[in-house]
Amino acid sequence: MDLNEKVAIVTGGSVRLGKAIALCLAEEGVKIGLHYNQSAEQAECTLKEITSLGSTGMLVGADFRQPLQAAERIVEQTLSEFNRLDILVNSAAIFEESSLSSVTLDHWDRHFDINLKAPFFLCQKFTQHLEPGERAQIVNIADWRGTRPGNDHPVYTLTKSALVAMTKSLAQHLAPVVQVNAIAPGAVLPPPDSDQSDLQLIAEKIPLRRTGTAKDVTNALLYLLRSDFITGEVLHITGGQQL
Repeated sequence: MDLNEKVAIVTGGSVRLGKAIALCLAEEGVKIGLHYNQSAEQAECTLKEITSLGSTGMLVGADFRQPLQAAERIVEQTLSEFNRLDILVNSAAIFEESSLSSVTLDHWDRHFDINLKAPFFLCQKFTQHLEPGERAQIVNIADWRGTRPGNDHPVYTLTKSALVAMTKSLAQHLAPVVQVNAIAPGAVLPPPDSDQSDLQLIAEKIPLRRTGTAKDVTNALLYLLRSDFITGEVLHITGGQQL
């Protein structure tokens, strides 16, 4: 796919990895429909950065606790602004501490609404608004835990495992005109409310003995988007951590 002048929806695009993705695409000339929920101030700052890169963007606020309504709002407003849709990057997610004994129904529902239901309905609404035969790409931001679950963060891991399964299923369902892939990052950003020292501890357990950066993920994203012959793939950006 030639990215210049294409239109991308990026969820959770105001902060952290979502912001890096939005700015990376803007640098390639992609117009950005930038989704945010509670990060309105950060979203405005990200939009200014998109503009400074010579691209165009628009903001759309939506709460993924109402996944179907949020998906409809994001897709319809982006399409209304730019008159086309080419790329969907499902990046928004939550990652909250839990154990088997501590999980509540609200914790379960919150993770499934935001991490799985919203991406599913965004894929549904995104593809419903494509013209017949129109080529497009969907990239889901998963997690290495989704392909190799451990004993921590059980509900989060379940949502990411399901997101991987959804990626492979939709890649078959939407072929040949829509490619659907996933990126499964490892340690590329410090956890929220943490710092670089936490990444240094994690690095000791990674085969490459180092952590990655958001740039490693955005490079993988560009690789997938530029390819016309990859679909149903889960690309691990982990330094071998999933092994």
